[in-house]
Amino acid sequence: MTLQDHLSNKTSPKRMLALDGGGIRGALALGYLQRIEDILRKQQGGSKDFRLCDYFDMIGGTSTGSIIAACLATGKSVQEIKDMYMELGGKIFAKKNKWWKIFEIDDLLKATYKEKPLEDELKNAFGDITLGDPDRIKTGLCIVAKRADTNSVWPLINHPEGRFFNSAYGINKDILLWKAVRASSAAPSYFLPQIIDVGGKMGEAAFVDGGVSMSNNPSLQMLMVATLQGFPFKWQWGADKLLMVSVGTGMSRWKKIPSDVTKSNLLNWAKQLPDMFMQDATWHNQIMMQWMSNSPTAWEIDSEVGGLQGDTLGSAKKEAGLLTYLRYNTWLDADTLSPLMKKQYTQKQIDDLVEMSNAGSRFELYEIGVKDAAAAIKEQHFSDTFKV
Repeated sequence: MTLQDHLSNKTSPKRMLALDGGGIRGALALGYLQRIEDILRKQQGGSKDFRLCDYFDMIGGTSTGSIIAACLATGKSVQEIKDMYMELGGKIFAKKNKWWKIFEIDDLLKATYKEKPLEDELKNAFGDITLGDPDRIKTGLCIVAKRADTNSVWPLINHPEGRFFNSAYGINKDILLWKAVRASSAAPSYFLPQIIDVGGKMGEAAFVDGGVSMSNNPSLQMLMVATLQGFPFKWQWGADKLLMVSVGTGMSRWKKIPSDVTKSNLLNWAKQLPDMFMQDATWHNQIMMQWMSNSPTAWEIDSEVGGLQGDTLGSAKKEAGLLTYLRYNTWLDADTLSPLMKKQYTQKQIDDLVEMSNAGSRFELYEIGVKDAAAAIKEQHFSDTFKV
């Protein structure tokens, strides 16, 4: 299918794939994506040429999810992306700025890792492809970044009728794809911000990781892009009209002893706040998506509201939600992983898996994704309603 095929006929059922941020933990998401690709390839007749960009009408992601999303949208198979990702991860998190190099102290105070290995690998992956290339980007693409100089979330999209695609307001079609992905991946304290000339009246803009917002899980943002009248897609609502498949990168289990919380000093709070905010944003997106949808994979939000089985916005019937929503993710804790991987985990090993820049964990994270996907992702989740 071509980009035009995916964007045309706004009244037909539409399929979206949203990929979370999470640094090197994107390897876990690839395990889920391999299972999804296998199921859909079988559904579409088993052709070895099948790609996820043939099925999904919009693929989007934040941070590491934007790297994978861009690869999928340009026609790469999950296996090809896995091979690239494992090599990329080992390079971009290999070289930290050295604290003893006094002449580099300015860089050290701004970012932990050098941006050149990341930029080199993204250039190798995407070359001179621009966001507006209708031939090499084969489906709708939504890269979620945060514009730091205006404190606003920017969904960079490739729809030719978009307000900022090619107008006096902005010329996003000319943005190099590798720069857009680099912008979404510029996690504060990990990498320096990305400066991009967005054209038109906007001029230069400074971008940081889209995860520094409510959109580390980009599914809700992508749903707004797909349906709000200010955006060009204008797809129709309905559990039989919209499918959102949302893939996570694993979650840490937040457990604190109350007495320890009261002992926290300013430095401890400063270290914990980013993870606290990101978890809040993730669960806010989760509750909103489940509230609006028919979701056969609904998570228990908490012990009070459960999985929202009796709650649906706009209808008393859960099956008549505003969309169909599939969410795949897993806890990264010993209680979950020990039976899944058939080995015992220490807290140190769990911490290593959770750490977003620990490249040494990428192969195990992928295997966790593969094994959890085997049980969590079922063929019946992808109904004939959304068959291409």
